[in-house]
Amino acid sequence: MKENKKGLFLLLGLSLVTQATTSLVGGLIGIGPFTQVEDMAITMNNIKGNISSIYLGMFLQIVTALVIVVLAVALYQACYHSGKTAAIIAVGLYLTEAIIHIIGQVVIFEIAEISLQFTATGDTSLLTIAKLMFASRDFISAITMMPFGFGAILFYYLITKAKVIPKWLGLWGMITVSFILVGWSLEAFNVVSVPFVIYIPYVPWEWVAGIFIFTKALRS
Repeated sequence: MKENKKGLFLLLGLSLVTQATTSLVGGLIGIGPFTQVEDMAITMNNIKGNISSIYLGMFLQIVTALVIVVLAVALYQACYHSGKTAAIIAVGLYLTEAIIHIIGQVVIFEIAEISLQFTATGDTSLLTIAKLMFASRDFISAITMMPFGFGAILFYYLITKAKVIPKWLGLWGMITVSFILVGWSLEAFNVVSVPFVIYIPYVPWEWVAGIFIFTKALRS
């Protein structure tokens, strides 16, 4: 493997692992654990009491969006020779995902600001606004998975075809990310509530693929 290709694969592996890690940690310490949809007043107080954790979660999710851009470029460079048009479409989908992801963090920032105002003033009209903002956040989170899902299927097919990853790993990614694409699409428009267990088979894929590509480059 030439040095430039080795550097590309190291970047690709590192980007996959970083994006998966910042997304997971940001979600665990972000606004989700402090949300009680049945009682928005408690949620507002929870957010106020854990505002630093929520801001850190937002920061990590913004880092995730930036890494998605790097990942898109690295994936394109690794596989465009296996299908340039499909690779360009996949890059566009990943960039769309990153933009929507950042918009979601703006909504969370606004929710945090509402919580500060509510706890300072006790204005109950803010609770209605907060409910609307949470509905917007949930919708944005769901539709983010659409460009991600389509883009990932294209990229995983192309890097499998380019022999960046073995066939079994490519099939694992393409099949399980399809569950995410369909599940979140149904969730976005309240068609049906999809149990989280459906998404679990995909969860470790980015770490496994990232470590595989990274170590493959190191050994070359």
